[in-house]
Amino acid sequence: MLHDKKVALVTGANRGIGYELVKLLALNDFKVVLASRDPIKGDDAAQKLKGAGLDVSFVMIDVDNQESIRQAAVTVDQKFGKLDVLINNAGVYLDENDKFLTTDLSVLEKTMSTNFFGAYCVIHSFIPLMEKQGYGRIINVSSDYGMMSQLSWQGAGAYKLSKLALNGLTRLAAAEVQGDIKINAVDPGWVSTDMGGPTAPRTPKQAAESILWLATIGPDGPNGGFFRDGKRSDW
Repeated sequence: MLHDKKVALVTGANRGIGYELVKLLALNDFKVVLASRDPIKGDDAAQKLKGAGLDVSFVMIDVDNQESIRQAAVTVDQKFGKLDVLINNAGVYLDENDKFLTTDLSVLEKTMSTNFFGAYCVIHSFIPLMEKQGYGRIINVSSDYGMMSQLSWQGAGAYKLSKLALNGLTRLAAAEVQGDIKINAVDPGWVSTDMGGPTAPRTPKQAAESILWLATIGPDGPNGGFFRDGKRSDW
């Protein structure tokens, strides 16, 4: 087992913010596991970064499939024996301006399955690797749409509810962890990705840079917080 570098894993990382997070972590001397539900696109993305001299490997994780998460945790444990940083980046945005009470139930179920239950299952499977060494940093990529104040406005109800639940998960999990394990949520802003659209003002790289600092906070760093642009924000 190799313990010379910290090990990080990023879900939903074959493109967009996740891909930029993998790149930035590797540039900051992490061994990075790029996780994606698409084995071809994920492996291609990892190989591209490896070709640039970065310490990146690939593992298949479909956050809607608990067995794929469990198998990935086994793989990471066997290969590295630990996990120092986990970034729950995988997510979907399916309902846009639909009215919440007329949203198709399948849309709500898929959104909650990916954005909330997926993150929960990933944490559940990987946190033992942090607990056995008494150290870890978990970052849940959330949204300002998950703030209580946003629920008074119509539109994207399934997405908002899923991010509200993710924020709740962040606080509940942070209250239970022991040792030097920190769990926080972060809003990357409106980002020009497949989800955010081409008119968004922020690039994936800028979004990744606004998240990275939570991966390297010290023992006195925040736990159970929600952050925007590096500043703690109300829920």
